[in-house]
Amino acid sequence: MKKIRPLARIAWLLGPILVAPAGAADASPVARGQYLFEAADCNGCHGDTKQGAYPVGGLGLDTPFGVFRAPNITPSREYGIGAWSREEFKRALRDGLGKDGEYLFPVFPYTSFTHMSERDMDDLYAYLMSLPPLPVPNRPHEVKAPFSWRGLLAFWRGLFFSPGPLSPDPARGEEWNRGNYLVHAVVHCEECHTPRNILGATRHDRAFTGNIDGPDRQNAPNITPDLATGIGSWSIADIQTLLKTGMTPDADFVGSGMKAVVRGTAKLTDADRHAIAVYLKSLAPVHVDLPPPKKKRPS
Repeated sequence: MKKIRPLARIAWLLGPILVAPAGAADASPVARGQYLFEAADCNGCHGDTKQGAYPVGGLGLDTPFGVFRAPNITPSREYGIGAWSREEFKRALRDGLGKDGEYLFPVFPYTSFTHMSERDMDDLYAYLMSLPPLPVPNRPHEVKAPFSWRGLLAFWRGLFFSPGPLSPDPARGEEWNRGNYLVHAVVHCEECHTPRNILGATRHDRAFTGNIDGPDRQNAPNITPDLATGIGSWSIADIQTLLKTGMTPDADFVGSGMKAVVRGTAKLTDADRHAIAVYLKSLAPVHVDLPPPKKKRPS
């Protein structure tokens, strides 16, 4: 039998602890799933205030490749994911595959959700299946060929997608590991705050340095600890305050897509917001001179 090295043994033993929702160990799977649903701002794309803020889909996300519309993810068997098994749902998060094995467009951030723990995926499924099954039809994507051809995603995935959960770093503390997990797997900060290449994949070599040309032309700023162009002058408490209230250290308030994100992070525990701040402050500072935002695409 292959011997397990001491550090690897520690990582294996601590893994479930480091990724479990803080303060939710004794909660029900549905309650833990709701916590994850809100932390990931799932309603930011799938919610509809006209439907009681339930995730019935419909939101159009404008990208350089066309408009992608979020689907209904309530338990409606006809229009939502009510006919999906637990394993099919987890396969969508982990592998980016639909119920019938079709490739999902990476505008759905499975490239981040793949890092979630099995338990968190199970809990998220439990929560979604507890919602009312609302019979709201999905709206089709407005994407032209060849970007609408799912078959081409096989090449994209081969170049840019590596499935699998995050492994805790035994050289770091529990708080840093929790922050790393939340930032990458659940809140998926990198999806907005990282520039993308011409094929729409995040540039990991420029992670968290901002994206001036994100979906809907939103300007996601540099959140590395660079003093001049990032959040280097922010304290951990400043980051926690923003995640809870949306207020920046200069008493301004976030808008655009970040306003929706804060609606989710405001519901996190203080411990989880602190863990996110600890992780962000640990990043290497990167100085970035961003160009002015481009004009909004004509409708």
